[in-house]
Amino acid sequence: MNAVNLLGLDGQALEQLLQSLGERPFRARQLKRWIHRHGAADFESMSDLARSLREKLSGHALIAAPGVISHRTAPDATQKWLLSVGGKDAVEAVYIPEPDRATLCISTQAGCAVNCVFCSTGKQGFSRNLATAEIVGQLWLAEHSLRRADAVGVGAPVRAERVISNVVLMGMGEPLQNYDAVVPALRLMLDDDAYGLSRRRVTLSTAGMVPQIDRLAQDCPVALAVSLHAPDDALRDTLVPLNRKYPLRELMAACRRYLRSAPRDFITFEYVMLDGVNDSDAHARALVRLVGDLPCKFNLIPFNPFPGATVRRSPPQRIQEFAARLAAAGIVTTIRRTRGDQIEAACGQLAGAVDDRTGIADRGPDHRARPVPLRVAP
Repeated sequence: MNAVNLLGLDGQALEQLLQSLGERPFRARQLKRWIHRHGAADFESMSDLARSLREKLSGHALIAAPGVISHRTAPDATQKWLLSVGGKDAVEAVYIPEPDRATLCISTQAGCAVNCVFCSTGKQGFSRNLATAEIVGQLWLAEHSLRRADAVGVGAPVRAERVISNVVLMGMGEPLQNYDAVVPALRLMLDDDAYGLSRRRVTLSTAGMVPQIDRLAQDCPVALAVSLHAPDDALRDTLVPLNRKYPLRELMAACRRYLRSAPRDFITFEYVMLDGVNDSDAHARALVRLVGDLPCKFNLIPFNPFPGATVRRSPPQRIQEFAARLAAAGIVTTIRRTRGDQIEAACGQLAGAVDDRTGIADRGPDHRARPVPLRVAP
């Protein structure tokens, strides 16, 4: 029997495993605390567990995060891990420290099948979905690596309090195409015996998987960000091909339904600013009409180039004018500041080290990172 990776088991699954080993369900809480709160990677260190249980676990389970291929830090303190997930596949996770929060952006797939025009992940093609353990493993690795890095000097205590305050599923892949692995990962992030994050501090970004948005509202509602990027179906069909399956009318209706269960009272719309493509005053007016009275916030994202890209970033003045038009209509609007571009960790640049499955030899890394907002006053 193959050993089960405990990083991939939420509370219910962990209880079921322990019951199969003849143990009481309450042991699941102890295990979660050792693994996720304390970063334990072996069972012998779990001192309050009976030796008999530790021996059972050693024979049936393990704790294994993806292996680190490389770890880079940018001058702005952004950090990026390139992580092996087996075979020729690798994914990337990015840590963005800010004065009022510390955000980790994680991946949910190796590659991506959505193939948005402005994102290099889609240009490499899709390899596979990540397992829950590979998703949670990014958070486990980053959190406890950062805690150890804070310990200065020989024998200094490892930091006990949490470092990462926010998690965004905005890295490689479309999270809702990997629904069955993503939801248990979300539950672990929210679990008070694991990472204890609030629903408002966990954000899932989707290109618009309408049926899964509705399922998420019932199963595990967290903050929702929608990759919009166009105000009409004709343009969005070109920029975000998924729109051909779930057009804007259906997507906007799903967003309204999601708000009934959402931890925040608004939907975040992400909008990459592309020179001469989606950045005119007419596009701004069309966006205002599209969202209507839907409570929402816009994050305008300056396009970050990658090798082989066929689009360009809108000029700064154009982005400011576009933001001002949305703000004048009463829509909260921010312009995302580029972070980590020196290490190819900026929004739209994460790709990982995987085989190119599209035949495009030149590609860059891709990342849809959490914004550091520059608020435009209404």
